[in-house]
Amino acid sequence: MKKIIVILIIIFQISNSFSQNEKPPVYDGCENISITETETCFFNKLKEKVENDFVVPKIVAQEDYKGILRIVFNVTKTGEFDILYISSIYPELETEAKRVFAKLPKIKPATYNGRTFEKQYILPLGIPIGYIPENNIVQDSTTIKKDITKEIKKITIKNEYFPEHESQLNIPFTHQKYDALQFGYNQGENTHSSVKPYIYNSVSKHVDLSKNKQQLFKKANSWVARKLWNEHVVSVKGDDYWFTLDPIWDLQIGKDNSDLDYTYNNTRAINVQGGLGSKFNFSATVYESQGRFAEYVNDFNTEHSIVLGRGKFKRFKGNAFDYPVADGYISYTPNHFFNFQLGHGKNFIGDGYRSLFLSDVASPNAYFKISTKFWKIKYTNIWLLLDDIRPEFQVDGVNLRKYVGVHHLSYNVTKKLNVGLFETVITNNERKDGFDANFINPIIFYRAAEFNRGSKGGNALVGLNLSYKWNKKLFLYSQFILDELSVEHLKEGNGYWANKYGVQAGFKYHNAFGIDNLYLQGETNIVKPFTYSHRESTLNYSHFNQPLAHLWGSNFYELIGIARYKKGRWYANAKLVYGEKGFDFEDDETSYGGDIFIPYTERVSDFGNDYAQGNKTSIFNAEFQLGYLVNPASNLQLFTGFTYRDFTPQTNTTNFSNQNTTWFTFGLKTDVFNNYFDF
Repeated sequence: MKKIIVILIIIFQISNSFSQNEKPPVYDGCENISITETETCFFNKLKEKVENDFVVPKIVAQEDYKGILRIVFNVTKTGEFDILYISSIYPELETEAKRVFAKLPKIKPATYNGRTFEKQYILPLGIPIGYIPENNIVQDSTTIKKDITKEIKKITIKNEYFPEHESQLNIPFTHQKYDALQFGYNQGENTHSSVKPYIYNSVSKHVDLSKNKQQLFKKANSWVARKLWNEHVVSVKGDDYWFTLDPIWDLQIGKDNSDLDYTYNNTRAINVQGGLGSKFNFSATVYESQGRFAEYVNDFNTEHSIVLGRGKFKRFKGNAFDYPVADGYISYTPNHFFNFQLGHGKNFIGDGYRSLFLSDVASPNAYFKISTKFWKIKYTNIWLLLDDIRPEFQVDGVNLRKYVGVHHLSYNVTKKLNVGLFETVITNNERKDGFDANFINPIIFYRAAEFNRGSKGGNALVGLNLSYKWNKKLFLYSQFILDELSVEHLKEGNGYWANKYGVQAGFKYHNAFGIDNLYLQGETNIVKPFTYSHRESTLNYSHFNQPLAHLWGSNFYELIGIARYKKGRWYANAKLVYGEKGFDFEDDETSYGGDIFIPYTERVSDFGNDYAQGNKTSIFNAEFQLGYLVNPASNLQLFTGFTYRDFTPQTNTTNFSNQNTTWFTFGLKTDVFNNYFDF
């Protein structure tokens, strides 16, 4: 043990020789000693604390492993411990080291001329605790310095491949990627999982994103092979700046059982992202796309004058769609409390496959977002700039503009239980009386602002979400959205129309049944008639003729089952969706509550309303996909898929009847956003 301590003292002596103006970090209990002894005291206290709290994992003990665990870390400007790299052959040792370091107390940081600065160290830890190799010899300072340099070089090399992992950029939100990501992320303490997309820097504290990608690297001896299989096509990195550039593809060919010769999608895009300093980041993507889909998707696009989830289109070669899209944002993080984003894209609030609060179903939109995190709280404010593109509300060819303000407060009640409070308001300037500045306030309750302005001035909704980490593998979640509620009528159970709400409940099961990388998810969603609609048609909860929450709108119940499995670069996904939704009848001007674009003043009845009323339609959708990850840096995938859909109304009419679809697809795509064809 004495030899180890001597080695550690030498390490600190050669790490940085202190001038009179430079002071090392001060650990608790090391305050009243000389500067020359402070660093030795710091390390002795740290080592004692780590050794006392460290629990050697069972597998390490069972295999009688003996060795040195090297932990490279920073003492930050705020006196916190930030692990940079862990040298170990056991991932369990890495996990335990991160757990122990996360519990370390905040200390007084290093200073130079009175200003705090970040200082880097390496802690060798004998495994089992107290172990000293038999051939351990006190190394000279040159050898030790070389060892440290090698470790730091490993960190630098790792970050050169994926500089975005240490940035304030968003991790592109796809359910496939996030379902795998959340297993590691949810193991972290004081994490908040419901608001998406996540920021790389927040996730990388709990998940080694670079390691997860690098372990998939193929042997590549040429520049072309490296760029094809492993890396960004262009990656430039300097001392205080970086940027990457990647082409994006979605090239698909397929066939459904309609009269269409074939289905296809031809998307070409370019993505550029980067950072200037440690606080400012940016990302931009420009898409050029043409496509023709399964018949039921084409019908939806034509009826709603958009390509689902993407935006407006113009006709291409008769029965196809040409739909250009552009999105991008800037991200600024002035300190560890705040992140500001201004951009054009999508946001999602919830832990499920669907969201009853805010989802990524609709087309990209302009937004400004403030994320505030402190103590056990994460507070998110999002302001959205939306369009109602229905021709009857256009003025001189210009769409009616809508504004949405969102508050979401996430609180970790315990290490396992999280509670979230949600509220949103939709307003516009259709009355030409000016935009109400109250809706910009990030603190006030929107319900109060809506009430004071009047029911025609805005449409407010409130919600509650809960999540619970049952254990490391099982995660439970739920949502409750409230549009309006009459407690008196609710107690009577008389189907009062104004009891408008929705409920979600689900679970996620990682490494299911002890099988690594097998993921299972079950979810149910129920939304009462007339939810998300309003007496003023333009104040419904929508954008570009698409719902902002659940794809099905309202007046339905739904069951979802999802399974995913991956092995190396191979993956397989399966999804089953069954539900019943109530549609309106043709040639009947009354609303049964399923179309959120129709004012609820045209409702069929005040009482006796229930789920899936009207033309009750059963919907079954099954999707299966098998794929191969071509490049982990850009998430380029080669895949083949099969979709089966059965759509069966209770009453068939001329334009609304049974539809049975089978659809095969094959292609190459960069998976950076979700497509929802399960309606």
